[in-house]
This record gives sequence, C-alpha cells and structure tokens, in this order.
Amino acid sequence: MKTYRIYQVDAFTQKRFVGNPAGVVSNADGLTATQMQAIARELNNSETAFVLSPTSPDHDVGIRFFTPATEVPSCGHATIAAHYIRALEQRLSPCIVMQKIGIGILPVEIQKGDDEYRIVMTQGPIEFSPPLPEKPRNDLLAALALSEADINPRCPVQIVSTGHSKVLIGINRRDTLGLIRPDLPRLTGLSSILGCNGYFVFALDPASASTLAHGRMFAPAIGIPEDPVTGNANGPLGAYLVKHRLAKADRNVLRFRAVQGEAMGRPGTVDVEVAIADGNPVQVKVGGRAVVAFQTEVRI
Repeated sequence: MKTYRIYQVDAFTQKRFVGNPAGVVSNADGLTATQMQAIARELNNSETAFVLSPTSPDHDVGIRFFTPATEVPSCGHATIAAHYIRALEQRLSPCIVMQKIGIGILPVEIQKGDDEYRIVMTQGPIEFSPPLPEKPRNDLLAALALSEADINPRCPVQIVSTGHSKVLIGINRRDTLGLIRPDLPRLTGLSSILGCNGYFVFALDPASASTLAHGRMFAPAIGIPEDPVTGNANGPLGAYLVKHRLAKADRNVLRFRAVQGEAMGRPGTVDVEVAIADGNPVQVKVGGRAVVAFQTEVRI
C-alpha cells in the first residue's frame, strides 16, 4: 500500500472554482495505467495529470495525462496544474524543467513573482492539415448548429496540432458562442472520420485591448463534452492566426490573451506566444496561473 497525494487544481485562473479543473497526482510512481485511468474516472475532470520520476538524464520529470475515458499524449491545463503543484511542493525558484510527455521532451518555465507561480509550457511541433472537404465540413457545422453565415470567411475550417490536434472553426460573432448547442453523438461520430477528437469554436475580437479571442471546445469522443479552458486549443489557434495573417504580430512574435469557459461559468485566461520565422509560425508557448481547490490522499 502507498499513500498518493491528489490535488484538484483550477488552471488558467487565480480564483477557485473557475478556470479549468485538473486532477494532479504528484507522486504517481507505482501506479499502473489501469489505476491511473480509474483515478481519472473517479475525479471526472477533463484531464488528470500523473507526475512521475524521470527515467533517463534527458528529462527532469515525466507526466501522463488521462481523461475519464482514455490516455492522451498532451494537455495544456493539466500541464499548468501539474507543474504548479510540483513548484509548490518543492518550493522551486524560477527555472526551466524538462518534462517527458506523450509527444516527447519539452521545456516548461517556472516563473515566480510576489510569491505566486506562473507556468509557461512549450508545445509540440506545429502541424496543419488541409481545410476540411465540403461534406465533413457541412456535417460539422450541422453538428454544431452553425450556418454558413456564422463562419468567418477569413477562417478556413481545418485541423491544427501542437501535439494534440483540434479542428478550428472561426465564427463571426462572439455572442454566437453562447448559443451553440452541439450534437455530441454526431461530433463523436465525426471524430473517427476526421481523426481528430477536439472541436474548437472561436471568435476574434481584434478591437479589444486585452483579449484577442474567445472560444469553446468540445471533445465528446474522449469523454469531454465541453472543456472549460484548453491550452491545446488556444496554442494551435495562435499558430493558425499567424499562418492566415489574422492577427498583427510584433516583429517575430505574436502574443495575445484568449478567454474560454464563459459559457460554462468557468472563465479562464490563456497567454499565448508564437515565434515567427519568415512569416510562418515555428513554436508555440502557452502560459497561465493556477490555484489549489482542494487536496487529499488515497492509499492504494
């Protein structure tokens, strides 16, 4: 029997009970994949992170991510949550930590100011798929109860990945976001056709001085009807905005804030930074803060 430390962490916020809740098991060595899946199902957050000791000198920590239904290779908000807990437990000074996750070994920056931690994760390689063909595109809009008139004509509907792919759907009006009532079984069926489990609907607000984008993300095929605040959606969005010249960059970097979760009553803020070379996105970073909602222990 071993005692495991379990935390509920609200990520992309500094206020409890908003943002995106993630489970974190901070001393997960010894758990089997079956046990991890059972814990993730019990906590019933969109993702739970399991923090593991390194297995080789090329990384400082390993992390595995589970939804209530399956393991996933990467997760933005659970990465923020896991490294926030690790920083608290170890009282870390500002540093860079190399984490090994399902998509490879990537750096995470631990920033500290006024006794508060901020976590910045570098995401995986940027990959763009072609815009969706007409039939699956039409099926997707129908599943989201969106019309062609709702779609921003400057925004091709396409799959983008920085480690965990999402279908990006840009719409004209922010107030339309709150009206979306997705057909979740239909989205689940489309996931097997498209080879992508997440659907990120976003609206741009270029006139705002503080927030460039607002969004909602649905992933019912992996047990997430709607995710409050998604690092692995807003990160790809940053690369997408650069590729399609939808946002003004400052020299070779695009920095912006995105808000998600408003329709669920769990708003959170994601800071996105995209490095640009020759006009193309080459690296994405996603940052945010976190707060512990509660913690407990379980003996297994």
